[in-house]
Formats: sequence, C-alpha cells, structure tokens
Amino acid sequence: MGSFDKFSDPEAVKTAPVAISDDDGSVGGEVQAAEKFAFGEDRKIGITGAVFLILNKMIGTGIFSTPSAIFAATGSVGVSLFLWVIGGFLTCCGLSVWLEFGLAIPRSGGEKNYLEYIYKHPKYLASCVLAAQMIFLGFSSGNSLAFGRYILYANNGESEDSYKARGIGVACATFACALHAFLPKWGVRLVNVLGVFKVVIVLFIVFAGFAALAGHRHVPDPKNFEHAFRIETTATYGGGGAYAYSNALLNIVYSYKGWENANYVMNELKDPRRTLTLAAPIAVAGVTILYVLANVAYFAAVPKAEIATSEVLVAGIFFRNVFGDSAGVKALPVFVALSNLGNVLAVSFAHARLNQELGKEGLLPLSKFWGSNKPCNAPAASLFLHWLITIIILLAPPPGPAYNFLVNLYTYPGVWINGFVSGGLIWLHFFRRDTWKPTWRCWEPILVIFFLLNVFLAVVPFIPPVGDWNAQGYPYYVFPIVGVAVLLLGASYWFMWTKFWPWVRGHKIEAERIIDEDGNEVIRYKKIKRA
Repeated sequence: MGSFDKFSDPEAVKTAPVAISDDDGSVGGEVQAAEKFAFGEDRKIGITGAVFLILNKMIGTGIFSTPSAIFAATGSVGVSLFLWVIGGFLTCCGLSVWLEFGLAIPRSGGEKNYLEYIYKHPKYLASCVLAAQMIFLGFSSGNSLAFGRYILYANNGESEDSYKARGIGVACATFACALHAFLPKWGVRLVNVLGVFKVVIVLFIVFAGFAALAGHRHVPDPKNFEHAFRIETTATYGGGGAYAYSNALLNIVYSYKGWENANYVMNELKDPRRTLTLAAPIAVAGVTILYVLANVAYFAAVPKAEIATSEVLVAGIFFRNVFGDSAGVKALPVFVALSNLGNVLAVSFAHARLNQELGKEGLLPLSKFWGSNKPCNAPAASLFLHWLITIIILLAPPPGPAYNFLVNLYTYPGVWINGFVSGGLIWLHFFRRDTWKPTWRCWEPILVIFFLLNVFLAVVPFIPPVGDWNAQGYPYYVFPIVGVAVLLLGASYWFMWTKFWPWVRGHKIEAERIIDEDGNEVIRYKKIKRA
C-alpha cells in the first residue's frame, strides 16, 4: 500500500493485490474464483440508519449493567459519575481518530484498513493480529447473557447467573445471526426499530430518576448524593487501588463501545463520507448525555450497597425501587432485554462484515467461504463464525461472576488495537505530512490523550489489586493474559500463513480486489506458485 492517494483513487484499487491465503486451488496464475459484491440503494444505510447502527451497539447491556462494577471499584458516587463523563470525552477522542481514517480510507473493515496502511512491514502482520482479536474476542456473549438474565428476572425474579440464562442467550444470538443471514433487510429494519426503543428506555430511566430525586420512590431516600465525592471502603465496594480504577474504565469503555460501528460497514453507507461525518458525532453526543443522566437516576433510587452487589441487574433493581413490585413493573426488565437484543443485532451485523473483509482479502483459511455473500447477498458464513465463537464463550465459563469477566475479556485486547491505531496516526501526523493529507484531521492533543489512555488501560491490569487477588471470582491477571495471548496467536498465525505453509505447499493464493465498470467490488483469487 503506497500513499494516501491509493485509497482516494478507485483506479489504484483495480490492480492492487490484497493478501495471500493457503487455500487449495489448481494451476498457477489462473483465476480460481471470483465473486461480485454489489448492494442496491435500498440495502444501503443512510444517516438515520447509521445513527441507529451506532446507537444499537453503544446502548446494549453496558448502561443497564456496568454501573454496579464501576461503583464497586471506586467506592464513590461522585467519582463514578465523573468517570462516566471522562468516558464520554475519551470516546469523542477515539471518534475523532476514526473519523480521520474513515474519511481517508472509506472502505468496510474499520481498523483493519487503518492498521494495514500504517504498518506495512512485516506485510499482513497487523491484519493477522487484528483478525485474531476480532474473530476470537469480538463476540456477543456478554449481551446475550444479559438478555437471558433479564428475561429470567422479569419472569420469576431470578437474579443469579445460571445455564438457564445462558440457554436463553444462545437463542438470542442464534436469532440475531440467522435474521441477518437470511433476511438482511429485516435485520437492518429491526436494528433501527430497537435503536429507537433503546433511546426511549434510557429516557424513561432518566425521567424516572428525576421522579426519584423528587421523592417518588418505594424505598427510603438512599442519600447517595450527600458527600458524593467521599471515597468509602466496605466489604462490597471501594479499596481496589489502581487496578480497580482501570477495571472501572474498561467497563466504561465497554459501555461506550460501538462508536466505531459505522466504520466497519463503509461500503454499505449511502454517501459514506457525509453519512459518517454526521451520524457518528450525533450518536456519541446523545449517548454520553443519556449515560450520565441514567447513572444519576440509579443513584437517586438504589442504595450504595445494593448497587455494588447488583451486577448485571442494576436497572431491574432500579425499576423495583421506583415503581414497586407490581405486575407492570415486572415487564420493564423485558424492555431492557430487548435493548440487549438490539445490541446483539448491531454487533453481529458489523463484526460479521469485518470477518467477511478478512476473508475477502485472503487472510483466513477457506477465504472464499468466509468472504462469500451467498446465499442471500449477506455474509452468512461470517455470521456463522461470529455465532459460533459467541456460543462457545457464552457457555464455557462456569456460572458465577461471568458477566464482568466477559466484559473485560471483550474490551481489553481492543485497547491494544486502539493504541496501535492512534500511535500510528501520531506517526503519520509528524513524519508523513507530505503523503498523509486527509479531509478530516484529528487535533494532536486529542490524539495523544487517546493514545495515552490506551497505554494506561493496557498496562495497569497487570498490576496486582489491593486486597484479594480473586475478588472477581477469578485471578486478576486472567483476562489481560488471555487478551495478550490471543494477539500473540495472531502473530503466530501470520508466520504459519505467510512463511511456513507456502514453503510446504509450494504455492500461495493471492486475492485481488477489483472495482468493475459499474462501481461494484469484485474479489478474484489466484494461485501463485512459490518462486
């Protein structure tokens, strides 16, 4: 990949070899397969659709579930609220970085394209590392589990993690992936409908919180706003040190995650540059305001000790404390569950497209299969891959504090990727100004802040917490070690795929991305004999 102009000029794409794979084929140099990827205007996503695509991923389980872990880590109402504000600011920093890359390289795949542009050598190494992270840890397990737990909580008040809840979560993930695979138009429509629904639910919580502040509660005033910035340490919250604060920030990063969702599907946006520029800031600004106000609402009605131990069900307890135990109130957690379903739909839609991009560029074994749009002009094979990993991760951990573990495992490797993307953009700004001329330019202080945040979140989880090393139900070092191990697995795969297997087989498969005369994308796979 040469300069920035290569991505601006479609002619440059026509002859650009994209990647290699170790798939089987026949004779050397001949085309082994070709597939056209074309979407009608009725399938493309406009500004409103892009806003809801982002909203649906951002508003998932996070705002309904993570406030418990964040308060338990900090032991302070004021500090918790301040961290949510910081989370919104840092999300805006990340959005600025992704806008610069997305407008300069308007192709589906998000950070895959950005890493490939920055880190050209060793060739494909960055893409393989990202592929490992997105395939193995880009799951929808946390949201699927929360869906199951909220359904059970609404049905019979069951609040413990169980395989019954996970079975319901399996049904949730299966429905989402099947809908996108076989009825793709209806999948996008449901994403939009649930996007509106989610905003309504969060607004309902916000206004119910105002009512609670005015005294309309079924429990005594928890008085959480008295000495709000006092840091307390009890048996259930506070006193975790730097490790606890990094955990709190990871939970907040998880809750805001999704701001980059439109970058994954740039090929399916109408007028991608205009749509992304308008939709992403609207969605992020709206979500930040709603998140802070929703947390104020929780603290207005739920005592500190109950928040700290509520885990994933903090919104359900809020509804009970404000409205009582009436039959109507028991239906409210179902609305939260539907919000979780919307997140699973949005995540599976976007991540399957990224998996498909990895297949289209020959980065995976059986690339033609994973990159296919058959049978319904939707990435059914990549959706199946996303579904499979989601189900394995959902069912593997034993019942217990699985939700927080899934949140950390999902979020942590992403901070490494974000660090490499933002660090690479710093390098482009200061050392490649002559060739890197984007239409949108991220302000350097914002860029440096985002980079340093990700360095902090990558390093601090390895520092032992104050107190019990197994306070979360598992050793503190499990999720950072697993996260780094998956990234290293990607590096190992790169060696096997680019060096070892071509040497053993005597050939490689090269994928070529072509834009035809109608403006449609065509991928051709050619077998190349090893010299």
